[in-house]
Amino acid sequence: MELEDLMKKIRTLIVDDEPLARERLATLLQAEPDMDVIGQCRDGEEATTAIHDHSPDLVFLDVQMPQMNGFEVIDAIGTEKMPLVIFVTAYDQHALKAFQVRALDYLLKPFDRERFTEALTRARKQIERDETGDIGRRLLALVKDLRRDQPRTERLVVKSGGRLFFLRADEIDWIEAAGNYVRLHVGTTSHLLRETMNAIEGRLDPEKFFRIHRSRIVNMDRIQELQPWLNGEYAVLLQTGTRLTLSRGCREKLQERLSRSL
Repeated sequence: MELEDLMKKIRTLIVDDEPLARERLATLLQAEPDMDVIGQCRDGEEATTAIHDHSPDLVFLDVQMPQMNGFEVIDAIGTEKMPLVIFVTAYDQHALKAFQVRALDYLLKPFDRERFTEALTRARKQIERDETGDIGRRLLALVKDLRRDQPRTERLVVKSGGRLFFLRADEIDWIEAAGNYVRLHVGTTSHLLRETMNAIEGRLDPEKFFRIHRSRIVNMDRIQELQPWLNGEYAVLLQTGTRLTLSRGCREKLQERLSRSL
């Protein structure tokens, strides 16, 4: 039996929205006898499904992807369940400090074979030492660091019927999940935006918008009162008359936020 057959394979997933980038990583990995590329994903949604279904040991994860970026993939999987990650990024040097501080490896585009080999060697050592729990904690801290520095959106561009609507964020009353979209409620009208709840939450000012449920975000300025509801739960009543369910886990945080604003 060949030595290569006895070697434990590292099951690896490639996630990048650029076909040439995926092809280059696959070519580099094919030259590594202990690497088993189990799949290639074009976006964050495909990546989330593949990680859930196939539980890879290692993921080359592009940070900047449309609709669902690399950090939203981590959110969807959960940091404790996320495999070891080598980030593939075009971030500038300022943002890269966060990766360095958290001791998580990354490949800055464009990267050469030497840098790729260095990152892979480091990943092998981490997998051998089984540092997945510690990696999960560092991933969580990294996501929080980068979210804190993310610029907030004051205006959204919504496409509808071939037309573009420019919508000010502070005009939004509340937001709800709608499949692969979010629905923005503005007075008596609503608009669909192709975005995830995590992504839209990250773009909005956290001092003005609050997530009361995994599928709902409200504009704090539109809240009229909190009302006792069924089975000890509470409802959020908006100035428009809309009543929304408040999840138990969010109740105390929302009450604290409302108290601070008084």
